[in-house]
Amino acid sequence: MLKHLYAQSTIINPISCYGIGVHSGQNIQLTLKPTKPNTGIIFVRTDVQSEINYIAASYLNVADTAMSTNLQNQHIRVSTIEHLMAALWGCGIDNVIVELDGPEVPIMDGSSKAFVFMIECAGKKLQNVAKKYLKILKEIRVSDQNREIIASKSKTMHINLTIEFDSKVIGKQNLLFSQTINSFKENLANARTFGFLNELDYLKDRGLAQGASLDNAIGIDRDTILNHDGLRYEDEFVRHKALDMVGDLYTSTANIVASFNALKTGHQLNNELLHKIFSDSQAYTWVGAKDL
Repeated sequence: MLKHLYAQSTIINPISCYGIGVHSGQNIQLTLKPTKPNTGIIFVRTDVQSEINYIAASYLNVADTAMSTNLQNQHIRVSTIEHLMAALWGCGIDNVIVELDGPEVPIMDGSSKAFVFMIECAGKKLQNVAKKYLKILKEIRVSDQNREIIASKSKTMHINLTIEFDSKVIGKQNLLFSQTINSFKENLANARTFGFLNELDYLKDRGLAQGASLDNAIGIDRDTILNHDGLRYEDEFVRHKALDMVGDLYTSTANIVASFNALKTGHQLNNELLHKIFSDSQAYTWVGAKDL
């Protein structure tokens, strides 16, 4: 096995970006900073004047999943973490501090592309502590009406995901994704989030999508794509749903070794799956790379 499978990692140099929050509409600076082993991913709100202005990227801290994955404790809230979490997972980063001067991770272009670029520019540093893996030992199933995720035992991590929408530009799409060194960057990272024009006013009335535009999402008007440059992949929609899924699952605080069969999944169901896994001590075990 390669060395990066055995050791935890962080970034080498701090790096920053600026962008708009897709739901808050605020301009926000994000800074990634290296940190010590076994820290995990910690979000810090630098704009909050409190001794406790930080929160761990844990499924236990997910407060709601309305159009995004949002962390909250008694002191702070951090919204729309999934695209950054996916990039950190895809780049193999275990430990990092994420500083924000606002309530939300910038949406950038609606994919994980900018965050992967940041991580690569910052550099990756292997740390002298063993990397941990969450190995699924038996089948775990969560469902909600016509949505479902089944996690089962596997020697590697892979996803079989199907989505279906009434819009003809999406329709029914299926993706088979397996985790390898570059599979996230090559197959998922560039896939953008998407939304429907007829839902925009409703979302804005609820305080969501205040910063949404064709610069940071694929816009769909019934059966028409509104973006002049079209799609990056023919099946960009299911690829983005897989991107969301791996980002949400990384709030488990580790790489999950399992086979996932998923139908019409979303942020809420992704989080419910983690709660169900950890509620059953017979469903999982923590292992090192040599025991995969």
